[in-house]
Amino acid sequence: MLYEDEAVVVLDKPAGLLAVPVRGSDSPSALSLLVAKLKLKKQRALVVHRIDRFASGALLFAKTGPDRDALVRQFLAHTPVRRYLAVLRGRLGVEAGTLVHYFRRKGMFQQLRTARDPQAARAELRYSVERLFPDASLVRVELVTGLQNQIRAQFSAMGHPVIGDRKYHRAESSEPLIARVALHAAYLQFVHPRSGESVSIDCKLPPDFQHLVRELSRSSRARR
Repeated sequence: MLYEDEAVVVLDKPAGLLAVPVRGSDSPSALSLLVAKLKLKKQRALVVHRIDRFASGALLFAKTGPDRDALVRQFLAHTPVRRYLAVLRGRLGVEAGTLVHYFRRKGMFQQLRTARDPQAARAELRYSVERLFPDASLVRVELVTGLQNQIRAQFSAMGHPVIGDRKYHRAESSEPLIARVALHAAYLQFVHPRSGESVSIDCKLPPDFQHLVRELSRSSRARR
């Protein structure tokens, strides 16, 4: 747990763990594990938002219905600050920018569409390059909207898939330096549903992500 009080809980979800249970599956999830833990204190755990199964990082839950409703309204209004770190394939030529795409969800995938598609949802994010490697870029991403798989789908659409993201770029399945998507929810800021005060949560990079960055840095030095 990164943060807990009488109204909310923020977890550091490891990569590979579902955020919420999948229908028909017995696989554990962050929600099911938290429900079991809070049940001992006669408290509840309610979903506020989600992050991808193969991403890691800060994940927010509420303990009561009214607290959840207040937090969900914030997320629907896109007011919480959600920052991720991602390692992308290739070197980005622009140090910072804004991406806007339109996607229509089909099954488990976001399919690229145009603004003219009435069923397409608008996706927007802002990014800045933190570090460049010979054939990769470490970027900091701030979500403006919050579609499922948004960061992965948008960077894939611009030709710079997230390293390890075999879902949107099959060739990434052969990446030897990390066994999952190189995407981490590193920072979350929201308004507390009871106090009205701003709550800011930092979430450290997990070891496998640190290993990826370290090996890419060694590769960079070796080419000099």
